[in-house]
Amino acid sequence: MEDQEMQLKVRRVTDKFTESMYVLANEPSVALYRLQEHVRRSLPELVQHKTDMQSWEEQSQGAIYTVEYACSAVKSMNNSSLYFKNIDSLLRQATSMKEQINNSQGRSGKVVDPSTAPTVC
Repeated sequence: MEDQEMQLKVRRVTDKFTESMYVLANEPSVALYRLQEHVRRSLPELVQHKTDMQSWEEQSQGAIYTVEYACSAVKSMNNSSLYFKNIDSLLRQATSMKEQINNSQGRSGKVVDPSTAPTVC
């Protein structure tokens, strides 16, 4: 009787040990299968997100370039105020000279041919 009991206990222990070894041996392959399954499901979506992000990055770079170019144009316009003041001064001088020419022609009564009129530099 004792022998049968011992055999039953040994069988239970060996069965549990065999089951544990089977689980331990198969656990990594089950985990790898689950990883593969997850990657297969999520990879297309990740690829789509990557292409979207690259497209947005290109658009952003274009917008940044445009803004930087506009800023440099505005800064260069600020630097050109001296030139505009110069042009304004020259236009005022030309207008004044034109009025003087008109006044002098009006007094003398002569009509001056524009092609022979003195040029202002």
